[in-house]
Amino acid sequence: MISMMTKSWENHIKQFRHYLKLERSLSENSIEAYTRDVEKLAAYAVKNFPETSPLDVELEHLRKFVTELAQLEISDYTQARIISGIKAFYRFLMYEDKISEDPAQLLEAPKLGRKLPDTLSYEEIVQLLEAIPLGEPEGHRNRAMLEMLYSSGLRVSELIELKKGQVFEDVGFLKVVGKGNKERLVPIGKDALKYLNIYKNEVRVHQTIAKGHEEYVFLNRRGKKLTRVMIFLIIKKTAEQAGIEKNISPHTFRHSFATHLIEGGADLRAVQEMLGHESITTTEIYTHLDRDYLRQVLTDFHPRK
Repeated sequence: MISMMTKSWENHIKQFRHYLKLERSLSENSIEAYTRDVEKLAAYAVKNFPETSPLDVELEHLRKFVTELAQLEISDYTQARIISGIKAFYRFLMYEDKISEDPAQLLEAPKLGRKLPDTLSYEEIVQLLEAIPLGEPEGHRNRAMLEMLYSSGLRVSELIELKKGQVFEDVGFLKVVGKGNKERLVPIGKDALKYLNIYKNEVRVHQTIAKGHEEYVFLNRRGKKLTRVMIFLIIKKTAEQAGIEKNISPHTFRHSFATHLIEGGADLRAVQEMLGHESITTTEIYTHLDRDYLRQVLTDFHPRK
């Protein structure tokens, strides 16, 4: 028999899901992640303080839960993510006027070191792109995709969902639908456009396209849009062909795009806009510069080098 408190948690989590979908416009993956985080707290609460509803939870209850998380030997990153989900849940309850004080406001997450993303040098980007065998049927498609990832800083989901009507060749821009269905305009490089046109006019035009996939720009052999996994596999294979031993993913191109722009002197706000970051602090991670570059600046410009 399901207890009243279990039902109370379930009802409030269900309302939280509706809020995330309708008012925050989050993706289904993000909604599922938030839900799982709060469900972990709900399971702990029903077991350890069964008389306490989600509306009566206090900071001390949450701290005990966090202590239990730490004892499970899960990573600091995972702990921080779960705590972030719980904070979002209680902000929602405050927003809905279901509680008058936020018990999670002072809840502390593990301190995380800011991990710098892996990047490729420009020379490695060129090496990788030129390793793509253009004589193979998928060669021009793969070249166009990787050129686009690097020239426009796209997320892998934005690449596979890209449709013909989102490419504005005359002005050199893409209209990208990012996280939360937010649209943004990003420039596309000349080389990316060049290989995109070769793919469209010499390869894609001869394909039999599956029903419902006509508008997607990049297609597999069966005429259907590509999957995330397929993009990962293409990049992994290309890196091997290029002799690059770094652990490369689609996001590596996005990281490299942002890093190379900022190292070249691009305005941080402009890069934020192109990446589709909600917060400038997310973009600031790309302001790192490699040590050799910093050492060279010191050597060239400091009076007591």
